[in-house]
Amino acid sequence: MARKRPHHGSTRRGRAQGPRRPRKVLTGILRVLRPGVAVVETSEGTFDVARQGLREAMSGDEVQVFLADGRGGRKAIVHSVLQRATQTFIGRFGQAGPLGAVVPLDTRMGHDFFVVPEDPSPRWLGVAEGDVVVARITEYPTRYTAATVTLDRRVGSADELDMNIESVIASHGLATDFSPSTLAEAEDVVPAVGEALAAEPRRRDLRDVLCVTIDPADARDFDDAVGARRLPDGGFELDVHIADVTHYLSWGSSMDLDARARTCSVYLVDRVIPMLPERLCNDVCSLRPQEDRLAMTVRMRLDARGRVTGYDAMASAIRSNARLCYDEVDALLSGRSSAADLPADPAEKDQLAEMLRVLDQVRELRERVRAERGAIDFETREAKVALDADGHPTGVTVRQRSRATGLVEEAMLLANECVAKILADAEVPAAFRVHERPSAEDLRRTILPLDEMGLLEEGDAAALLAGDPFAISRVLERSRGTGGEYLASALLLRAQRRATYLPHNEGHYALGASAYCHFTSPIRRYPDDVVHRALKAHLAGKDGGREQRAVERVLPQLCEACSSMERTADAAARDSQKVKMAELYEGRVGQVERGVVSGCERFGAFVSLDETCAEGLLPVRALGHEWYSYDEDRMALVGESTGTVWRLGQRVEVEVVGVDVARGQIDFRLPERPGRQAGGRRRPSLL
Repeated sequence: MARKRPHHGSTRRGRAQGPRRPRKVLTGILRVLRPGVAVVETSEGTFDVARQGLREAMSGDEVQVFLADGRGGRKAIVHSVLQRATQTFIGRFGQAGPLGAVVPLDTRMGHDFFVVPEDPSPRWLGVAEGDVVVARITEYPTRYTAATVTLDRRVGSADELDMNIESVIASHGLATDFSPSTLAEAEDVVPAVGEALAAEPRRRDLRDVLCVTIDPADARDFDDAVGARRLPDGGFELDVHIADVTHYLSWGSSMDLDARARTCSVYLVDRVIPMLPERLCNDVCSLRPQEDRLAMTVRMRLDARGRVTGYDAMASAIRSNARLCYDEVDALLSGRSSAADLPADPAEKDQLAEMLRVLDQVRELRERVRAERGAIDFETREAKVALDADGHPTGVTVRQRSRATGLVEEAMLLANECVAKILADAEVPAAFRVHERPSAEDLRRTILPLDEMGLLEEGDAAALLAGDPFAISRVLERSRGTGGEYLASALLLRAQRRATYLPHNEGHYALGASAYCHFTSPIRRYPDDVVHRALKAHLAGKDGGREQRAVERVLPQLCEACSSMERTADAAARDSQKVKMAELYEGRVGQVERGVVSGCERFGAFVSLDETCAEGLLPVRALGHEWYSYDEDRMALVGESTGTVWRLGQRVEVEVVGVDVARGQIDFRLPERPGRQAGGRRRPSLL
């Protein structure tokens, strides 16, 4: 009998025979989040990029990818680059044999770039080893060839620049230079208040109406001023004046296009990267004291309980009577200073002091009104590293909400609501600020930690899961004055969806507002300028005018870009603060400080220090010699041998053991204590 021929094919059952089905190719935008970690945004969703799947692509590139099954789901692998997003970048120059080499400060780029020997640009620019340069890509990297660049500009030496902050700027892709045409346009701008009043019959002359600016002591651009009066019926009249930026920022001009590309100012620890040239933001548009300025004004009438009874918006001309800072206003309101101490014209000091007390009364009433309608006030602390003239950290200031910051905030919130209501009622497209209700899944993660902190009562858990804003406010109110006050706010704040800009109104959940927009900061936020244009057109009866039609055509993309850039600006600001905080703690290694556990992950616990709000990592290996498992529901670490639990809100003493300044990281350990537990485990230093 003939023997059966051996079978050399696959022995797995169910495997399809014949040609392999071609893999699906998608087109999208690549976003590199950090070195080696990236996502690609496609019309069919956002996919993680597989390890080694970036190939020659860089962040922002339009790419074609195919999907492959991997651990944790389908992963994208770059197939080809369709369009490059990066033409120039900032890097550090060095020699690599006969070649020049430029290492990008943006660590997400993932490639080194070379200057060929025959390129004269390093010699022409006088570039030396270690200098920071602007490089222009002449040949992009491929799988077979290296990338090459030529040098456009020498930025400076490593001694002249703060390299860690420069790296933050580069890593977030922040534009630092305005185009020559923008700078030329800005130099030609003059306030011309008298001319505007003569040319615009609708513009109101309010230069004799008392108002002031109230800002941080180090502020340089003043884009809002406030004023208030008591009315004979016991109510109030509140004025909010906002710099009329769009009077000077013509739609489609070079200044406008640059502002549109930036979308917002970025406030780093040591500098401001402005949305507008300094000529506008710190001079012509800034509501400086005792100088005539153009503004957009919202005049609101409130009853004796702080409820709005009417409002009007108008183009105006104003003259701020004084430039006040928060500390000066707080001192007056608390009785620590008097009207005589205000930095103002002596003849106006008493009037100004009375106006500030009226504004403070309006603040108190408006806080009550907003609470009654379901607005949520999260308690936050803003830690800011103080720097000396050379950029070295000297300490930390922690800014908290005060009566002065509150009275400005309430005035701005109300003006934004009134303008949004005007535009929404008239169905005028604009950049509305929209905040959706949080999801039950996001809120579910807060239940156990809040319960362990003793902040939940019967029925609270179900109400929180339903997204009841009054339940959130009850929990926050219960936490006030306790050690978990800021942690409870942080937990519930993380569970919220992020507010975004949309071309139409959908309300604002956290503020309890049926309509909301950003109107009060046109010097530093482009959506505010969009709102100003829409409001001006509406007041003039030109909702469908040529300019507004042009704005409406790009409004969806503009809103999306502003939302995205806002996230980038916030991240860059946080990263810059972390760098300087780490630099500050570089001189405090070995110091023991008190703090609270602010987060837990599988690899350790994050501790926020009481004095500075600096956050660092207490790694699992520093907790002792037992195995710790991560309880995701409780956001806690649990020791498997002893049952020791590290949970949110837990008080602890830690010792600073190291920092990584470039990454803005601080590392902690538990300080040594006399005696050890059985097995050599260190006793936790818990407070």
